[in-house]
Amino acid sequence: MAVSTTMASLGQNQKPTPITYPKTAKGETVDVYFDTKVSDPYRWLEDDKSAETAAWVIEENKVTYDYLAQIPFRDALKARLEKLWNYEKISAPFKEGNFIYYYKNNGLQNQAVLYRKDAKGKEEVFLDPNTFSKLGTTSLGGVDFSKDGSKVAYSLSEGGSDWRKVILMDVNNFKKLEDTLVDIKFSGVSWKGNEGFYYSSYDKPKGSELSAKTDQHKLYYHKLGTAQKDDQVIFGADQKRRYVGGYVTEDNHYLVITAANSTYGNELYIQDLTKPNSPIVIIVDNFNSDNNIIENEGGKLFIETDLNAPNKRIVSVDVNSPKPENWKDVIPETENVLTPTTGAGYFFANYMKDAVSIIKQYEYSGKLVREIQLPGLGTAAGFGSKKGEKILYYSFTNYITPGTIYSFEPKSGKSAVYDKPKVDFNSEDYVSTQVFYTSKDGTKIPMIITHKKGLKLDGNNPTILYGYGGFNISLTPSFGISNAVWMENGGIYAVANLRGGGEYGKKWHDAGTKMQKQNVFDDFIAAAEYLIAQQYTSPNYLAIRGGSNGGLLVGATMTQRPDLMKVALPAVGVMDMLRYHTFTSGAGWAFDYGTSADSKEMFEYIKGYSPVANVKSGVQYPATLVTTGDHDDRVVPAHSFKFAAELQEKQTGTNPVLIRIDINAGHGAGKSLAATIQEICDIQAFTLYNMGFTTLSIINNP
Repeated sequence: MAVSTTMASLGQNQKPTPITYPKTAKGETVDVYFDTKVSDPYRWLEDDKSAETAAWVIEENKVTYDYLAQIPFRDALKARLEKLWNYEKISAPFKEGNFIYYYKNNGLQNQAVLYRKDAKGKEEVFLDPNTFSKLGTTSLGGVDFSKDGSKVAYSLSEGGSDWRKVILMDVNNFKKLEDTLVDIKFSGVSWKGNEGFYYSSYDKPKGSELSAKTDQHKLYYHKLGTAQKDDQVIFGADQKRRYVGGYVTEDNHYLVITAANSTYGNELYIQDLTKPNSPIVIIVDNFNSDNNIIENEGGKLFIETDLNAPNKRIVSVDVNSPKPENWKDVIPETENVLTPTTGAGYFFANYMKDAVSIIKQYEYSGKLVREIQLPGLGTAAGFGSKKGEKILYYSFTNYITPGTIYSFEPKSGKSAVYDKPKVDFNSEDYVSTQVFYTSKDGTKIPMIITHKKGLKLDGNNPTILYGYGGFNISLTPSFGISNAVWMENGGIYAVANLRGGGEYGKKWHDAGTKMQKQNVFDDFIAAAEYLIAQQYTSPNYLAIRGGSNGGLLVGATMTQRPDLMKVALPAVGVMDMLRYHTFTSGAGWAFDYGTSADSKEMFEYIKGYSPVANVKSGVQYPATLVTTGDHDDRVVPAHSFKFAAELQEKQTGTNPVLIRIDINAGHGAGKSLAATIQEICDIQAFTLYNMGFTTLSIINNP
């Protein structure tokens, strides 16, 4: 395949097609925050049940899709995405009862299919989510087996909603065991033996289930053969918490309960299930640290914690005196952030050093067994299993290496390739380089820049700069077909590891929260300035992209520095920072953001960067494609609706401002592959077209 190192056919004289945006009605809503009046003219778009909002969505989508349809290489780009995506994908196998289970996608199936093999190696389909709905809008969530593997509880998401249904089935004859459980949210299923299980949910809200506030999570126990209305509340009825989880230890001895009011910091409880009516015992009684019981040997508990250890450690304690003052280090804190898993009777410590993985295997005593040699610099994940397993599995990937699954023998330390995907992408033609650039306040920020080898640094390379910067979430290297297509067309893909993430532990996270949130935007702006200064790209060829909290990042950056980029791509973003905490579970994000109700100082700080509040008339904003889903009940689409309406009203110049609203789609999880490919195609086509490209070199030089 002959591929040039840059895009072909720059259409610099291309005349933009005039766009007539739908007229968005303006209301007269005004809120008062600490004696300051703030108008909210598009408040009516928050009503996801109104006919007016539905009509607005239809009109906006028509304008957007009419615009996208005129891009000359859109169909060819989609065809290339489909071709590259069409390869078999297999997950690591796992054993439950008498069967070995694994997920497989033959290539372009909308959802991966769950298969199983019996002791004789006979393969059969166990669950095929592609049959759940005609349009592929119902997806398979968690799949949880009873302790002996004879029963399964699997959850379904309809239209991308976070609200789930749970179906119970006998694995041997595929018979449904009882009525479907409904209205379950932010929850797994954890079995107590084979007779019942624990799950969490909220009371169904009054008004719209897609946008109404939900802030009291409860842990329930469901006994098989009984009605859901009779399920027992185990925790959360009297102690109001926004997030509650419960899981049973592998030996079926203990119920572990976590409870939190925000996305950081949790209480920790334990209950002895071997003694009827045993009390729920408090281990941690505050929200000042993250704590999780990851293993037990009889009454000896092993806890992953960042208490007095910002980069995390593993401690042990006796269940009869489990308070933190009795904790003893098993794997002490190091300079690198720890994420542990357990498998085959060992701890596998996944350390993150500058956003890439180092894996060390430990005995439960804390003795180091070995450092596991990985195939290169990238992201390793896996190693988890039940105690008795003899073979474990892990995956390895980076920006130019498709995810490969390896088998691992914990006794010998031997690794072997289990499944290497056959992707039409030659990693040897590309290079990933990590750089460290300086942010506004002098902080060094890592960024990985990936592109085709031999790239000319002349400032003319189309570049996507991606970021997130929040909620202690780390952006680690991983391969993606969308990025592969972008790079084979001569594009650069750059990922900045901003403050607010978890790449360097709690201090790094805290440095991007509340009154320090501007650090995140400054880090992102500095990343763009670095790419421009080093002539990887220039403002005419730079796009910024991010989703959810990353959508906020894009919205804030483009309103603060509209001169810095040609294209902005905010996805499912938190755009109205003055009101985010009034929708669904948004109040739980206050650890990162603070709220406009906290204090006058916090209100003024948040208002100073809230994207919806900072779109100004007379400014030329970059070409913008806002993306969201009409069933997003995590970051409600009203955020994106209001931001797009503000931009369309106030935009100066000819750069288009469009919003693409997926129908029957949520925050992203479970979206059909066909819908995913179309969305990626539209995003890349919009980006390149607005950078002046009219054809693609990869497509013209097969």
